[in-house]
Amino acid sequence: MRAESRAEDVAVAEDYYDSDDADRFYFTIWGGEDIHVGLYETPEEAIAPASRRTVATMADMMGGAGKSARIVDLGAGYGGSARYLVNEAGAKEVVCVNISETQNRINRDKNKAAGLADRIDVLHGSFDDVPAKDEAFDVVWSQDSFLHGADRQRIIAECERVLKPGGRLIFTDILQTSDAPADKLQPIYDRIHLSSLGSIDFYDEAAEKAGLVPGPRKILPDMLATHYGRVREELTARRDELKGVVSDDYADRMIAGLGAWVDGGKSGWLSWGLMTYDKP
Repeated sequence: MRAESRAEDVAVAEDYYDSDDADRFYFTIWGGEDIHVGLYETPEEAIAPASRRTVATMADMMGGAGKSARIVDLGAGYGGSARYLVNEAGAKEVVCVNISETQNRINRDKNKAAGLADRIDVLHGSFDDVPAKDEAFDVVWSQDSFLHGADRQRIIAECERVLKPGGRLIFTDILQTSDAPADKLQPIYDRIHLSSLGSIDFYDEAAEKAGLVPGPRKILPDMLATHYGRVREELTARRDELKGVVSDDYADRMIAGLGAWVDGGKSGWLSWGLMTYDKP
């Protein structure tokens, strides 16, 4: 990947997540803690508890690497997972790496208010160029972030670089299936300014090239359409409340974009899952 292309990719993500519309939308609809796909017990369940269930499930999947661990959260958003990891999962320390300084500021404020500023560090940076030394972490953690990176092979290689031997990479991501027609997914590609998404086969091959071996995983395609359907319902129902908070143009584009994710999930062209890979 050319340096200019990577710089453009990072800039697009940074500009989007730093925008007032995006920040207010994610903070309002998700509640300012977790901004990733949830694990739903029913299709009608509220977004926040379903999203938090994803965090708890991932924490259980960290295995032995997660005990008293030093963890890096790549694409950490508002830091809800980091606070859960130190409060509930026994993590020693979490380093949040995130491209949006708007989200980073809120993350730092929440950590300070919770008395956790000494155990959670928040760094401005990209997950394909992690600001950390080699073999610095027991666990590399990420939720629905890698899809925003054009060079996902480089991302997985960076994960391997910063993992200690015996460490675990655990992440969720939106996945395209091996037979997904590119023309049908184009509206989704356009929304995230990319030309593809990762797949299970891709991540397995990228991990093998990086020297990582597959660990436990949960592939749950139904959760994708359920989650984005719930977000779309919530946004539609709360349009009046969001007047003056989120622009009408942004809300209209978001409703259309969310519909594309739902259609992709229901069609079988998109999937979602919790993946782990271990460093020998």
